[in-house]
Amino acid sequence: MATDPRSFDYIIVGSGIAGLYIALLARAMGRVLIVTKGTMEETNTRYAQGGIAAAVGSDDSPLAHYEDTMAAGAGLNDPEATHILADEAADRINDLVNFGVIFDTVNGEVALAREAAHRVARVLHAGGDATGYYIERTLSDQVRRSRDIRVLEHSLATEILLERGSVAGVMVMDARTHTVQEFRGSVLVLATGGAGQVYRFSTNSIVATGDGVALAYRAGVEITDMEFFQFHPTAFRLPGVQPFLITEAVRGEGGLLRNIHGERFMPNYAAQAELAPRDVVARAMASEMLRTDADHVYLDCRHLPAAQLRARFPQVYRYCIAQGVDMTTAPIPVAPAAHYMMGGVRTNTWGETNLLGLYACGETACTGVHGANRLASNSLLETMIFGKRIIERLQEGARDLTLPDPRDLRATLPPASLQEVGEAPSLSGLQRLMWDEAGIVRSGEGLAHARRVLASWQAAAPPAQDRTSQELHNLITVARLITEAAHLRQESRGAHYRSDYPDTSSEWERHIIFTSD
Repeated sequence: MATDPRSFDYIIVGSGIAGLYIALLARAMGRVLIVTKGTMEETNTRYAQGGIAAAVGSDDSPLAHYEDTMAAGAGLNDPEATHILADEAADRINDLVNFGVIFDTVNGEVALAREAAHRVARVLHAGGDATGYYIERTLSDQVRRSRDIRVLEHSLATEILLERGSVAGVMVMDARTHTVQEFRGSVLVLATGGAGQVYRFSTNSIVATGDGVALAYRAGVEITDMEFFQFHPTAFRLPGVQPFLITEAVRGEGGLLRNIHGERFMPNYAAQAELAPRDVVARAMASEMLRTDADHVYLDCRHLPAAQLRARFPQVYRYCIAQGVDMTTAPIPVAPAAHYMMGGVRTNTWGETNLLGLYACGETACTGVHGANRLASNSLLETMIFGKRIIERLQEGARDLTLPDPRDLRATLPPASLQEVGEAPSLSGLQRLMWDEAGIVRSGEGLAHARRVLASWQAAAPPAQDRTSQELHNLITVARLITEAAHLRQESRGAHYRSDYPDTSSEWERHIIFTSD
């Protein structure tokens, strides 16, 4: 009997490192479909510069990696998941090497870089500052050569299909023709990446529109920790120029932050100075920019050997040169930009969600390893660790979703309603609103305004008929989850800072979990 061309054993939405890695492992178990709304290589993974953290150095250990990750997470990491992350890191690095990823070496030994809040150098990198690009290219080449994996490009998942309370497939829109068709499968993996496009300034690709979180929320899946959105301290900032990530490894190599008057300021804000956790550095930069009435500060590398900078950061160097800045002789203008979504689809340590047959991996998922503030270069590692565990769980056929802590706060979004008449919903309007009211520094008044506007936009938005309008729908949903969570959490912790609640409270050492009605 002929096989139904629209029926698969495993459907994966997203083609970054998480989706590709899971697909390559799943192909031995059945028919695999990858659904991706752009080309297969058009992902956030390819822009990841810093590298992938793993305790493989002689002066390092999984326990030290665990402790650094827990410290950065400001009391909200899941200890079990974080131990798994640190303990299994070296094995997943071996997987990448076996797939053909070539990491940089020095004198025959793997080269390790140090980044903020890591006590030792433990970050592996490839091509200097092009780690994500090399991983994406290596895995995508393997997928394209595989006869067991079908890739559906320029295709946007719009709805999770359910039957008797479990996954039955997914509805997919062709981004070019706007036609919609159904693909059937009892296992669906969301690996759609983050949601950086919800903010005006972001290091993310244009594809990062929170699609997986919005899909899951609409299907009744638990979403958690959405108030914790990480702002990378150093994104290239010049008027009219799209923000470009300047990897944290530049500061790890000795780059210094100075204000527009040339004064080094980080020692005034944190004992770790430039190597403090990202949330601390980003807020310090924002404070210094406000104090000096500037829209940027400078990352100064002029005291470092020029040849070393060009060799270690070829991608950053070439980009800066193209913008008229030679980082070996002039400081780089930088400012914080939205970078990473710590929250997402709530999973256990096997990638399972509260919906039978639905799994999530990568930035779309919230495994609990990042807590309130992700440790640098743990993101690529997380996708490998929990992508492998999804496959292991599928092979076992077991299911054991971790129950929420009784202290966790359960919530749902208030109904969409026309509370505030104003401009029509648009991507640019949404990004401005979120940057101003739910960005690096938040307040109850600003969040209340944003909540009213977003509820009105969701009520007023016409039905989605193409990729652009579907992405806007998804971003509005994600924006509402972020602002509602930030409104509920009346404290400051990690990447979430409330000017009206500037202190961390032990009463809020818990998670906010959203489900739709």
